[in-house]
Amino acid sequence: MKIVKVDEQVSIKRSIEAGTSEQLASVKEIISEVRRRGDEAVREFTEKFDRVRFSAFSVTDQEIEAAYADVNQQCIEIVREAAQNIRSFHEKQLRPSWMTTEENGTVLGQKITPLDSVGVYVPGGTAAYPSSVLMNVVPARVAGVKRIVMVSPPDATGTIPAAVLVAAKEAGVEEIYKVGGAQAIAALAYGTETIAPVDKITGPGNIFVALAKREVFGDVAIDMIAGPSEIAVLADDTAQANEVAADLLSQAEHDPRACSVLVTPSLRLAEEVAQEVEKQLALLPRKDIAARSIADYGAIYVTEDLDEAVEIVNQLAPEHLEIMTENAIELLGKIRHAGAIFIGRYSSEPVGDYFAGPNHVLPTNGTARFSSPLNVDDFQKKSSVVMYSQTALKENGAKIAAFARIEGLEAHARAVEMRLKNDK
Repeated sequence: MKIVKVDEQVSIKRSIEAGTSEQLASVKEIISEVRRRGDEAVREFTEKFDRVRFSAFSVTDQEIEAAYADVNQQCIEIVREAAQNIRSFHEKQLRPSWMTTEENGTVLGQKITPLDSVGVYVPGGTAAYPSSVLMNVVPARVAGVKRIVMVSPPDATGTIPAAVLVAAKEAGVEEIYKVGGAQAIAALAYGTETIAPVDKITGPGNIFVALAKREVFGDVAIDMIAGPSEIAVLADDTAQANEVAADLLSQAEHDPRACSVLVTPSLRLAEEVAQEVEKQLALLPRKDIAARSIADYGAIYVTEDLDEAVEIVNQLAPEHLEIMTENAIELLGKIRHAGAIFIGRYSSEPVGDYFAGPNHVLPTNGTARFSSPLNVDDFQKKSSVVMYSQTALKENGAKIAAFARIEGLEAHARAVEMRLKNDK
């Protein structure tokens, strides 16, 4: 890994999910065709991109049963326990509707209502991501969403991986479709003969999925445009070099564009971690992917002191941040920007990916400066409640009408004054 001594400013290389003009044109065509021709267009694109032709792409009860038979009981129990951890964490995020009554009789409040329907995209094809199912579906269920639809691309045999189907069933999904790519996003957004449209789409995917989510945004809500995975490790001399290297590689193996960064005031640790990364890379099954990620987007930043290291981390605003320093918890208050913060050597990032309970759908590309992890609030909406009393309108009506006239909106003013006049 490249070791860089920090000057006053750091430049952190990232891969931006902008897409090419050709990719964007392809996505727009797919969305247009699905809107126009529905199921038939979805079938054609599934055959073109996934090389599978379906007459019906709904997952059947028989396929769910076969998935349970295909997954060993230990895996099922692990999925159940992880789901419970995720559920328990997200239940703590629930907020009630509320009302307050003023002395003049006015009632003001906020009504919290779950979304009617949500579509969850789960990446697939050559890989299985049951964790993505749990992280998207469980908070939606906790929020009270009644209809949750899952889409995922089929593999070469025309099926969704068994572990993904088991996770979906355990999380409570009742509608599952073997559809992926931009055609799946279009179907969720606009509906087809088989798939009714949803109100919001969540879940990660490839560049075509990301571009499709961006295109349909406004007609439906989306969670975020997720970029490649990122990790920053903030460490001092107390950290173990082999553990830091392993954590950096845990993200590098995701994607050739994943970003793995160590920030430390210790030159000794920096050098040892660089050596460990090379040593461990050679033993990884996905070493080609990880090696490209480390070469193109990996870096080790050596700072003057720990305070400067913290400031570099805040400039980075990483998706995942590990703090591996002496008295690591004491630095938590200084961290302003990070999607998820892992404190201490026993809190390796994969703990959060799969099992601890907090959501692993996190802001990337520096958007942790203003964004949050996926959470229960993402699956609810808030309505303001106003029940003004007669007394309050008499007290404030003239002021409200005057404010309306400041903006040149005479009808607004008269709507209030009409009631004052009628009550005389």
